[in-house]
Order: sequence, then C-alpha cells, then structure tokens
Amino acid sequence: MMEEDRAGKYLTFKLAAEEYGLEILRVREIIGLMDITEVPQTPYYIRGIINLRGSVIPVMDLRLKFGMETTADTDQTCVIVVEINSGDKSIATGLVVDSVSEVLDIAGDQIEDSPSFGSDIDTNYILGIGKIGEMVKILLNIDKVLDDDKTIIKGITKKKKEKAE
Repeated sequence: MMEEDRAGKYLTFKLAAEEYGLEILRVREIIGLMDITEVPQTPYYIRGIINLRGSVIPVMDLRLKFGMETTADTDQTCVIVVEINSGDKSIATGLVVDSVSEVLDIAGDQIEDSPSFGSDIDTNYILGIGKIGEMVKILLNIDKVLDDDKTIIKGITKKKKEKAE
C-alpha cells in the first residue's frame, strides 16, 4: 500500500499495554460501556448486542479477538462503534477497548509496513505501524480484523431485527 494511502487521522486506543489506531473516517462514535445482551452460540469474543438509539449493534471484545487475557471493565472501558464494509452496504459494529487515547494526524512517511513474523502469524489486519516520536501504534485495517466475523455480525443483526418486528 502506498504511504499516501495510509496517511490521515487515526483514533488511538489501548488494549493492555499496547496502543492501536483506527482510521477516524471508519469510526461512527465512541460510547461508554452499557448493558450488553448476550447472544447464544456466538464466538467467545462476541460480547453480545446493544440497542443504540433503536439500532441493534453487535459488540465484540477486541482483547479476546486478539488472544489477550480478559480483564475487568473499568470506568475507562468503552465501545468504539465502527462502520465495516460488507458487500454493498456498511454495518455498524461495537468494539470494546480498554481506553481511548486521542486522534492523531499521521503522515505517510511515519507509517511503515507491518513486520513479517513468519508464515504462522497473520498480519493482514495490520494496515501499518505508525511511528510517532518514540511511540509505536499498530494501525488496524478494521475490515480485515472483522473479515471472518462479517457473516456472524450480519446474522446477529438480522435475527434481532426480525424479533423486534
């Protein structure tokens, strides 16, 4: 991917001790943690669904999705609502993160390709590595992060809409 294609504003957030970034244009809003209704027979990292102003939105725990240990929610824990592309339309999905940090403007020359960790580790979901001073932020391609889950997300949203009618 070209440097210029990745340059832009990123919402940065924390999971454990690591800082990540999402393209700000993909972020719909940030909300405090609210009651999440569990949905049976979903992967362990899907926390459930929330009702956000009349819209049913699936919520995923990014810590668990990334294979990190779970921790107790704090007053900093929040949900980043993102828009993911699914065919001809976009779907809102909530991502539980430990805390939101800031919005950073990252220039193309501050972003490097993700390092290769060998054939066993999939880094397709990493858009690049942002270097801001001495800090490093892992910039995520949210469509790739949620690629395997789009069918599940669409199914959860559809089932809940049908029950509501």
